[in-house]
Amino acid sequence: MLTFSQLASITHGSVLQFVHDLPVQHLLTDSRKLAQPASTLFFAIKGAFNDGHDYVSALYARGVRQFIVEQVVEIPGVKSGENFKYSFPEANFLLAENSLTALQEIAAFHRGEFLLPVMAITGSNGKTIVKEWLAQLLSPDEKVVKSPRSYNSQIGVPLSVWQINANHTFGIFEAGISMVSEMEKLARIIRPTLGIFTNVGTAHDEGFENSVQKIEEKLLLFKDVKLLFYSSDEKLLDEAVKREGIKSFTWGHRPDADLQILSQQISGAKTSILYKFEGNENQISIPFTDPASVQNTLHCLAVLVWRGMASETMQQRFDKLLPVAMRLEMKEAINNCYLIDDTYNNDLAGLSTALDLLVHQKRHQQKTVILSDLLESGLNEETLYSEVAAALKNRGVDRLIGIGKVISRHRLKFSMKAEFYTNTADFLQHFQSDSFHNETILVKGARVFEFEKIVALFGKKVHGTVLEVNLNALVHNLNFYRSKLQPETKIMVMVKAFAYGSGSYEIANILQFHRVDYLAVAYTDEGVLLRENGISLPIMVMNPSADSFAQLLRYHLEPEIYSLSQLRSFLTFIHTDSAPAYHIHLKLDTGMHRLGFTKPDFEELFTLLQTEPRVQVASIFSHLAGADEALHNDFSKQQITSFREMAAEIESKIGYSVTKHILNSAGIVRFPEHHLDMVRLGIGLYGVEATGTEQDALQNVGTLKTTISQIKHIQQGDTVGYSRRGLAETDLEIATLAIGYADGYDRRFGNGNGEVLINGQTAPIIGNVCMDMCMVNVTGLQVSEGDEVVVFGQELPITKLAAKINTIPYELLTNVSPRVKRVFYSE
Repeated sequence: MLTFSQLASITHGSVLQFVHDLPVQHLLTDSRKLAQPASTLFFAIKGAFNDGHDYVSALYARGVRQFIVEQVVEIPGVKSGENFKYSFPEANFLLAENSLTALQEIAAFHRGEFLLPVMAITGSNGKTIVKEWLAQLLSPDEKVVKSPRSYNSQIGVPLSVWQINANHTFGIFEAGISMVSEMEKLARIIRPTLGIFTNVGTAHDEGFENSVQKIEEKLLLFKDVKLLFYSSDEKLLDEAVKREGIKSFTWGHRPDADLQILSQQISGAKTSILYKFEGNENQISIPFTDPASVQNTLHCLAVLVWRGMASETMQQRFDKLLPVAMRLEMKEAINNCYLIDDTYNNDLAGLSTALDLLVHQKRHQQKTVILSDLLESGLNEETLYSEVAAALKNRGVDRLIGIGKVISRHRLKFSMKAEFYTNTADFLQHFQSDSFHNETILVKGARVFEFEKIVALFGKKVHGTVLEVNLNALVHNLNFYRSKLQPETKIMVMVKAFAYGSGSYEIANILQFHRVDYLAVAYTDEGVLLRENGISLPIMVMNPSADSFAQLLRYHLEPEIYSLSQLRSFLTFIHTDSAPAYHIHLKLDTGMHRLGFTKPDFEELFTLLQTEPRVQVASIFSHLAGADEALHNDFSKQQITSFREMAAEIESKIGYSVTKHILNSAGIVRFPEHHLDMVRLGIGLYGVEATGTEQDALQNVGTLKTTISQIKHIQQGDTVGYSRRGLAETDLEIATLAIGYADGYDRRFGNGNGEVLINGQTAPIIGNVCMDMCMVNVTGLQVSEGDEVVVFGQELPITKLAAKINTIPYELLTNVSPRVKRVFYSE
């Protein structure tokens, strides 16, 4: 085990302060994920939007005593050596040139302490699935250590490799890059002895000159491996591997492949694969039919064949393969509970990640964990479940439901309220819904425990239409807009109208997690709901009515003030209130002519503000009428000029500087020279780039899905739906979908104006859209009752649908009814 005294020689850093030579058991880069303070080493990493030095003081207060920093002066409140020792008298500090590099060097040193074989996996797609399946296939023979989830970045890889211990016999780690010069660093950390290159796709193309350069950069991971597994059907990859002289084991359809694929035949839900190896033909059946899963399975097959596994054994193990749940879902559950569904895997690292998410869900104080036995940890039972118990306790878990013989054997280690069951069937037999109320429940179980049956028990009864919200994509979009701003420019995010239909609390919670500066809602009750669910960010209310002022002040919400009459009402209301200060936001009308003060209002505005010194103007803002269209650029610039002049006059009269903002999502892109003190991010966060010039830079956030309720055949001349508007000009096959205008699916999509995707196939709407249903023409398509239907999403963009009925994406997003279940997920 490393100790602090060893770190200086490993990282080439210098010791700033040394108090005790403490063990280093846990590496921490995110202050929100602290679990074991006493043995944690924190790396103060400077990121694009966050600086780890800002959290040193808070972590010290929470018990962390070991830190790697880049500059002492970067730590808030520490400006000299003397002050430094006074602030952190019990802490060890190491000064490194770069904290991220120090993390990587420590992980590389740790990797060098072990001689086990390590498989590194890279490629454009499929890395995580291949890793998970290969680990499952090898686990009867090996004690496997692997990357948690998709930990394949410059930070994720060292954290993954740090898990290796003396009990492991095989390692599998992902490595992903987005630009040149990154892979060599990861190769030094992983030191792979074997490798898999999954495929060559378009992901991260923007970081490379061309595909050849991207392949060559990724191949740096394998320059010292004994063997690289890949498909020789990938021509560019095959040429590059041979050019680099990397020893390989190939699979593919070409006769010169080491493992030649002779045929693939689909039968029901399985694919039968006939292959030849060393002159012998064999056949194996895999439980998948889609091309991506087949390709991922063939990578695993190549490894097993090379290892000499008997075909009968391979078949037995492939039969047990299950689809990898690549995402963690969050959704409302019975009895006002909130459910975190993470049945992705159940190792120690995965548990830690899920517990971190549980901690940051603030809507319920009560936190319950339903946990299965942990598998493939590489630790003995005593050590493993002692760590599990400590992890639950340190995260403030109130109740544990343990399922499995092993965790049950260690029941005395858990100090919280706990109950144990030998298997999932035992729990299901004793399940009582009334024992769960007003709590957040994390369901975390290894796939063999079939925890999806438990998740089903907690599901609220809803019809088959759901809006899936991708939180990873939302964060990507937030960072895209952040990248366009100067570090000092703040961001106010619009979460009005149920966060543009996506769900206010969950969106606000992730925004708070990623430290935006302000939220904005339309009405006071929206702000109250956020406060009641644990959102503490400053919140501006854009349309506060006089009868909501009491709630506004009670929940520390900040009103937009846009007229003299409204300001008078607010001043009258607070006259009898005893709060020391009130923050307001002044709205100026610079040409939109919707709401806001104009120049003639200024004299009385200044007079009113002077009558109540407790009122502080938090910001001054206006709204551009045509920021999303270049033809209005001159008018937009005229508005900006007027706003600057009006804001300057207000500041001179009130005697202090105020945060100023005028740009919305479109304005952020179109007018970078006018970002001012703050910008307001709205539709862009949700994946729609309003100017249309940088849509490819954003990711789809919301996917509206429904299901096929019934399929029927109708004859030529029959009609479909209300008013008999859908006429069958030939014999047709139609499908009835579980979505209608009460769910937010616009009636204008009826009669061929709209379309949906079913199994990747386009199906047009036939007849009028009904309140709860609509019908589509599926003639000639491969569809079945119960099939999933995409109404809008990545493959069917909401911008395309909006254009079909001559509206804007805002309307379609905000129209999604509250009765449609929201499922939030991260990958």
